[in-house]
Amino acid sequence: MSDFKPVRIAVLSVSDTRTLDTDKSGKVLAERIEGAGHVLVDRVMVTDDRAAIADHLRRWSDDPAVDVVISTGGTGLTGRDVTVEAHRDVYEKEIEAFASIFAMVSMRTVGTSAIQSRATGGVRKGTYLFALPGSSGACRDAWDEILRHQLDSTNGPCNLVEIMPRLTER
Repeated sequence: MSDFKPVRIAVLSVSDTRTLDTDKSGKVLAERIEGAGHVLVDRVMVTDDRAAIADHLRRWSDDPAVDVVISTGGTGLTGRDVTVEAHRDVYEKEIEAFASIFAMVSMRTVGTSAIQSRATGGVRKGTYLFALPGSSGACRDAWDEILRHQLDSTNGPCNLVEIMPRLTER
């Protein structure tokens, strides 16, 4: 097993009604990221605007100081929920199993209401991008049950950190 390698993570909160001060989900993620020994590189709030969300995802995935971007909010089914579309606008590869595993985890806490989430994950320019729902419970579930393990370089039998150097292979 390898030594723990902290990853550098940016958090993007998406909301038309919240501010950084009232953003419980972003705060939950920031606390868990730092509590796990990772580096919180940045934390930003944007409105439910597809172009603005995609711009932040591109900017951070172009920055070698960012390894992972986690967004929260805008993954539902309403007309204003455009985070998933913004993520897919920038993905080079989608991590399809993330949505499936998130749905399984969500079923334990919210039952069949899990069908309303469109959580997604992908990769762009060697940076992992994950879109989580805007509820703090969903962010806790995603971090505690999935991301905490996959972003831990000591997690076996395998983890996302160990393949980071190979994400940009051609």
